[in-house]
Amino acid sequence: MSAGLVDVMQIKVAIVDDDEGIRSSLAALIRRASALKFVGDYPDAETALKEIPRHPPHVVLMDINLPGMNGVECVRQLKGSLPTVQFLMLTVYEDSDSLFNSLKAGASGYLLKRTASARLLEGIRDVHAGGAPMTPQLARRVVQHFSKPTEDNSPVSRLTAGEREFLDQLANGYAYKEIAGRMEISIDTVRSYVRTVYEKLHVHSRTEAVVKYLRG
Repeated sequence: MSAGLVDVMQIKVAIVDDDEGIRSSLAALIRRASALKFVGDYPDAETALKEIPRHPPHVVLMDINLPGMNGVECVRQLKGSLPTVQFLMLTVYEDSDSLFNSLKAGASGYLLKRTASARLLEGIRDVHAGGAPMTPQLARRVVQHFSKPTEDNSPVSRLTAGEREFLDQLANGYAYKEIAGRMEISIDTVRSYVRTVYEKLHVHSRTEAVVKYLRG
């Protein structure tokens, strides 16, 4: 395979974190992964806002607790100008407020910094493929925080049992292919769930669907 083709197939990853040691460690991890390509690291949101649009990556690993502007606001501003870039939040925090604010800002995944290297690499590939990587512990926190009694006239009340199970899988961060395997259904059925869920909940993205489902 030619070097040019390999470069095209690789997932370009950038890092935003104020800890130089963490940036170096993540950069080294990405460089060792043949499917990934490290394209830059930035110590603060202000630098990231200036530099990332010049050479957009596929995935950005974003710290939340940055000096100056925080990572959530950085994601919000970058997502507005770079809608195809996927943001995976990396943080020491497990609180659901940070998670929900990140999702509202445009992030597609949320993992803890202590996440094992193999799981982090899997998370990068997942978020690039359309998944929403999240630890089960964080997913449970979101459910506990946002679940409310469902009113009979709410959009969520019109969901079928299968659609609810599908959304449960989405909320736990599984990609569509994984959901098909876990629910023992075809990928075409998963796509059908996507269409009907989006229509019933009046949403246009998986993040909106999960948030609206969890909030009831």
